[in-house]
Amino acid sequence: MMRKKLIFIIFGSLALAAVVYMAYKKLSLNIRSNKIERTLAIIKPDAVAAHLTGKIIDRIEQEGFTIVDLRKIKLEAEQAEKLYTDYHDEKFFHQLVDHMTSGPIVVMILEKLNAIPDWRDIVGHYDPLQAKEGTLRKQFGVNIWQNAVQGSRNAQAATREIGLFFADRIA
Repeated sequence: MMRKKLIFIIFGSLALAAVVYMAYKKLSLNIRSNKIERTLAIIKPDAVAAHLTGKIIDRIEQEGFTIVDLRKIKLEAEQAEKLYTDYHDEKFFHQLVDHMTSGPIVVMILEKLNAIPDWRDIVGHYDPLQAKEGTLRKQFGVNIWQNAVQGSRNAQAATREIGLFFADRIA
């Protein structure tokens, strides 16, 4: 009888730990800081070429973001490699760099309360076929490469990425 209780306690503890861990992971993926944040937003070459820039900017403003700065640029390979440094060892790295340097992009600093998770919610899943209705990638994306927009995944990435394009704006 004592052994059954011990097994029950062990399995119960493991199950509770698993639930707590899953809840932590879910919360940490979309942390709401309740403070004014800045994030980098990019309108990708496919969306710029399709003349979707105005529609995307309109959505950004409708969602309550302030566009602190905006620049239309032609991304050089070296800049793209710095932007995607975290993916350097991935098989798709060169294809990503090639796409991002294939035409002009629009880079923006967006600001608002909880800007980083809010922008990521609006952007949606990287695969437009899996993106939720109402997201920019669902609305304007074609495939995993031509998915219209992107944004910083966390505060550290936002600071680094903003610095790549707006070094003069870092205070």
